[in-house]
Amino acid sequence: MIVASLRWRTVSDACLFCSIVAGDLPASVVAGDDAAIAFLDINPLTTGHTLVVPRRHVTDLLDADGAVAEVSPLLESTGRLLVDRLGADGINVFQASRAPAGQTVFHLHFHLLPRWSGDGMLNVHSIRTQVREDRDTTFARLTG
Repeated sequence: MIVASLRWRTVSDACLFCSIVAGDLPASVVAGDDAAIAFLDINPLTTGHTLVVPRRHVTDLLDADGAVAEVSPLLESTGRLLVDRLGADGINVFQASRAPAGQTVFHLHFHLLPRWSGDGMLNVHSIRTQVREDRDTTFARLTG
């Protein structure tokens, strides 16, 4: 993988989102600033499903090196744009880091999913999975 610096951003020639940031691939860009761009997902889960990505190549949240703070203003303003312009009642923000969590494009990105009352989509809090250990054990591992 070749990584090149283009002005204020670093792009990887092997990364789909870097190609979109560089303008080499088409995208329906709805917003952008010096640090990030927001574009409509090509396989939307809801009307207005938008991705917010840093302009520089960052693999994931665990390798972000400050990128989350950099994209935060655009993440916030794009969320407001989606709610205001589409009349959504709320919004979900989803981010997956690394393959076991469901990440398929290895460039940090946040999904903004506009939601409407009664839209029938699952609420993440209604999904239950097997918990591997009790809360006290987990707390001890994290703080001990």
